Amino acid sequence: MPRLRLIHWNAAEAARYLTLLKEAGHHVEYSPEFSPPLMRDWRSCPPDAFVIDLTRLPSHGREIAVALRQSKATRAVPIVFCEGEEAKIAKTRALLPDAVYCPFSRLKSNLRKLGSTRATPVVPVAMMERYAGRTVAQKLGIRAGDSVCLLEAPRDMPAGLGKLPAGVTFVESLPAAVTLFFPTDPHALRQQLSELRFFAAKTKLWVCWKKGKAAANGVSERLVRETGISLGLVDYKICSVSEVWSGLLFALQRSTTSE
Repeated sequence: MPRLRLIHWNAAEAARYLTLLKEAGHHVEYSPEFSPPLMRDWRSCPPDAFVIDLTRLPSHGREIAVALRQSKATRAVPIVFCEGEEAKIAKTRALLPDAVYCPFSRLKSNLRKLGSTRATPVVPVAMMERYAGRTVAQKLGIRAGDSVCLLEAPRDMPAGLGKLPAGVTFVESLPAAVTLFFPTDPHALRQQLSELRFFAAKTKLWVCWKKGKAAANGVSERLVRETGISLGLVDYKICSVSEVWSGLLFALQRSTTSE
């Protein structure tokens, strides 16, 4: 029985995929949440194909697919992208032209025809490499006229963001167009992020941590991601904020449908 891994960010909407695929004789593995341990599981025991829905958080699905292609263990596993807005599909196809793209109504027939990915699968560069040469403001999505809120930020952070677009202002209250939260310890991370999550639909919510040896406060990328997921958020972009800080961009899992 072919074993598939379904990637979809909404359990209720994923139900129709699960029904269709199981009726077609597939064994389907599914979890509405994503975490690094899942990726490790996929590498140790790859499925026969990945089915990724692009209607919700298409950028997150796209980056997971890129990570799958970068790993030798999952590189040859076929990837099927289903549904999604035309512009989001085009952006994904530019990175992964040899994946399969189809509407839900044609998913079953495309899976029947699915063979192994061609001998030399396309391996896109990682997100961090694609961002090389861009300013910090561009990476963070700060645009002309935006308001920016820095929470628990070090004193030198405004200057650390470098040159900003015209009309950018720093504010002390939410919502702002862009929010950067710099938690000082694990307890503060969970407590404050549980409050900030309600603004995730109105702001670009970045949660930052210190890199490498600078991370003496116990806040790490893994802790930031796992805390966000446990609070109903999902991360869909990562970038270097400064020489000391990195950040993850979060969205509300249940309602966000685009980047």
